Amino acid sequence: MARLLSLLLLACAALPAQADEHTVVVKAAAPQKGCVEVEVHGQRAPSMACLSEKLLPNSNTMNRPPPALSGAEAIVQRPSNQLGLYNRAALEHRMGNAFGKSVTPQRPAPPPPASPLLPPPLLPPR
Repeated sequence: MARLLSLLLLACAALPAQADEHTVVVKAAAPQKGCVEVEVHGQRAPSMACLSEKLLPNSNTMNRPPPALSGAEAIVQRPSNQLGLYNRAALEHRMGNAFGKSVTPQRPAPPPPASPLLPPPLLPPR
């Protein structure tokens, strides 16, 4: 049995060596990273998973730290209230309940006029 098996292995090993010039040897191509488009009833349907994978960044760019910002870029990244620009939250706070109703900000009611006949009110101690 062992002799038959070794003879069979030897014959199989000799087969490729006996191939003549008319024999075609087909080798499998390396798998490509291409997307397959399928056409069904005249409508093309691309592979969305493949397209999404192609849009992902390379692994070497994902591990790289972000570049340092220049002085001007760092200023631009600051919040608008630090730059003295329009800030909706600050405007709402300044306008109070008059926001969206009036152009004049909310102010406390003016105190009633003081009477010249009554003594001035006492201020609370600090």
